[in-house]
Amino acid sequence: MNLDTEIGILIFISTMENNIDLKLRTKKFGLRVIKLVNYLPNTMAAKALGNQLLRSATSVGANYRAACRAKSTKDFINKLKIVEEESDECQFWLELLEESEIVKPQLIGNLKKEASELTAIFVTAINSAKRNMDKVRNTK
Repeated sequence: MNLDTEIGILIFISTMENNIDLKLRTKKFGLRVIKLVNYLPNTMAAKALGNQLLRSATSVGANYRAACRAKSTKDFINKLKIVEEESDECQFWLELLEESEIVKPQLIGNLKKEASELTAIFVTAINSAKRNMDKVRNTK
């Protein structure tokens, strides 16, 4: 086995491990939000914000899984853009829950941090995929 093949295999394994880690991480994020929403007060505002947060948080994991099954780089990028939008939307709903004083900051600080980190990860992944797609185009 030559060095290029070994490097290719290591990159492939690393990518697969990252995909598995992110699948699990986005699923855990959704589960944590489900638990939070189940404990929100029984008010109109809490229900409305909770429903929006629940929808966007569970969509992060579901859409990331769909991105992992993309048929092309372009499809992958488009699906990841949806994931990025949903994780950013989660940040918004969490901020509203906190700033409206429905939920105490210490209860959602970690969720806000996770939503922010996930958004940053997906922005980076989108930009990286775009660069890789451009490299392939430029070598043809």
